[in-house]
Amino acid sequence: MFKKNSFSHVLFLFMLAVLMVFTSACSSNSTGKNEENTESTNNAGTSNSEGSSNSSDDKKDPIKIGVLASLSGALESYGKQTVKGFKLGLEYATEGTMEVAGYKIEYVIEDTETKPEVAIQKATKMIEDDRVDFLIGSSSSADTLAVLPLAEEYEKIMIVEPAAADSITGADWNKYIFRTARNSSQDAVAGAAAIAGDGVKIATLAPDYAFGRDGIAAFKEAAEKLGADIVHEEYADPAATDFTSNIQKIIDAKPDYLYVVWAGANTPWNQIADMKVQEKGIKISTGAPDIAALATMDALIGMEGFTVYYHTLPKNEVNDWLVKKHNSRHNGEAPDLFTPGGMSAAIAIVQALKNTDGDTDVNKLISTMEGMSFDTPKGKMTFRKEDHQALQALYAIRLEKVDGVDYPVPVLMRELTPEETAPPVRN
Repeated sequence: MFKKNSFSHVLFLFMLAVLMVFTSACSSNSTGKNEENTESTNNAGTSNSEGSSNSSDDKKDPIKIGVLASLSGALESYGKQTVKGFKLGLEYATEGTMEVAGYKIEYVIEDTETKPEVAIQKATKMIEDDRVDFLIGSSSSADTLAVLPLAEEYEKIMIVEPAAADSITGADWNKYIFRTARNSSQDAVAGAAAIAGDGVKIATLAPDYAFGRDGIAAFKEAAEKLGADIVHEEYADPAATDFTSNIQKIIDAKPDYLYVVWAGANTPWNQIADMKVQEKGIKISTGAPDIAALATMDALIGMEGFTVYYHTLPKNEVNDWLVKKHNSRHNGEAPDLFTPGGMSAAIAIVQALKNTDGDTDVNKLISTMEGMSFDTPKGKMTFRKEDHQALQALYAIRLEKVDGVDYPVPVLMRELTPEETAPPVRN
């Protein structure tokens, strides 16, 4: 009897010990996985965090942001400007801590190569592998339009910057899309205000894709409301290097103004000058581009138009910080056309997370961000509740020669308020 009871007792203790070891191993494996995911980093940012929503019970998972940008291709300079601004925006909004509401902020940056199919691949990788909570992007309207359905499918907030096509917050919009970038209609209101009036004849030139066609459609609507007559619309291959036939058709239409919508490195300005468009009595108007493109516009000194941003135009503390920090961080280089947009996107995300106390539940974020105002280098922006388009200032300018600067400088004629540039709701 004694031996039988002893054997049963030993067997019970052995089984209890096995159970304790198994339980301990499971607990240890779970903790190790979280620590590994939190610490995994690379030069572009960070990868692989578990879960898409943070709560007060789990403070270990970082909040992750995926940035899609053209770091190569026709819009490479725009992508690089956006990324610089995004990094500075996180630094500004978190006061250098890279944390919000007790959560570490990490990011992944991917090159779309200015190709929609690549943008889809990179966005999918960010969502499925890197487990990002937010997307930002992209430089190209075509890239951005390709990614919008993924934001809806995976229920991820996407901040659109700097793509401008109206359809992004119009026909192709979904509730997960917010845009800090201005849209084509906002550009159009500013552009039309500069030149349109009763009986003014205007021809247009734009690249033949969503950005260009949406931009011209919006400009035409705004200009015709002011009494102008659009006498010719010309669309060129976005990859073109020879615009001779396009420009000749415009000359033949004999407009008072040529209004140009353009983006990318292969600009038409040199050929417009070579073909002596202005000497034929046709005035040029456009949105003042980035600094590299301004350097090709000497022939357009005196032109009146508008701009999204030039570093001397906004007068506010956020822009002062950006100019000073960018100069010190980038060898005296001033922030460029889309640098403040990247900064604004980062500020918007941090502000939203402050408002939710770090909660990344997508429905709570949408509710928080609709109607949300936040300070940016361009002044106060507000996400309009109806379509999540950020209402913002634009600038009526004249290109002038300024001592010590080797390109035409956009000089402020008048700041156009967010109320003035508010576009129609098109979604």
